[in-house]
Amino acid sequence: MSSPVPTIERPAPEPPPRRKLGWLILLVAALIAGVTVVVIGFDRRAPLTTPTTPPPGFEVPELNAAPGAAVPTVTAVAQGRTGTSLSAWADRLSEKTQIPARSLVAYAEAEIAVRTSDPDCGINWATLAGVGRVESHHGRYGGSDIGDDGVLTPPIIGIPLDGSPGVRAIQDTDGGRLDGDTRWDRAVGAMQFLPTTWARWGVRANGDGTPPDPQNIDDAALSAAGYLCASGGDLSSAAGWWQAVMTYNQSVAYGRNVFDGADAYAKAAAGL
Repeated sequence: MSSPVPTIERPAPEPPPRRKLGWLILLVAALIAGVTVVVIGFDRRAPLTTPTTPPPGFEVPELNAAPGAAVPTVTAVAQGRTGTSLSAWADRLSEKTQIPARSLVAYAEAEIAVRTSDPDCGINWATLAGVGRVESHHGRYGGSDIGDDGVLTPPIIGIPLDGSPGVRAIQDTDGGRLDGDTRWDRAVGAMQFLPTTWARWGVRANGDGTPPDPQNIDDAALSAAGYLCASGGDLSSAAGWWQAVMTYNQSVAYGRNVFDGADAYAKAAAGL
């Protein structure tokens, strides 16, 4: 992106409010209706099931990592890689991993921004890709497409959090501004933020002064990076990485799914 990204400041040491993220599959409804229905995990007390399974394609081995025991393989975006060189890197990696190149640019630019604003965090683009894989198939869930400007079309909006079986009731908090629902909240965007959490953590990646947009892959990736850094501290450590991801969604299955994706993507990027 041509404009500078904003600096992310660490919040006060108290733990952040649960971002209420993560896809849940309503298996019974899916079996009855013959379709996959997804819903968002809400907080650490909410029962969580297996996250959404990304579409077939690039192979992501199941590593069955033990929580807190290891971090995924790390392949950092090269220092100083921006603009044309970053786009070329994303194009090559997209061919190997089937991640949209535009999403890879967003993940990489978030890493680069946080490397400057919060160097102690140690977040890696591949961890953001691991989250994006589970949350929205890198912004492609439901047939959504990512424009050159990073905006998802159509927007990705979760089901109403209306107290249905397996779903906690969360009444509307934003007048439907982000999710179009004036009765219930819904998770929104490529990284699946709830409106209340986006209000606290959402940042505008290109620093142009307009409000951050969860349907913009750049804003969503940078905001997720800030949330993960605040939640886990040092993501280069096993303890910090797992704490961050498990705060994002309190589910071992979810953490392992993110770990597997992050590890596979980083290995695929080695040597690029």
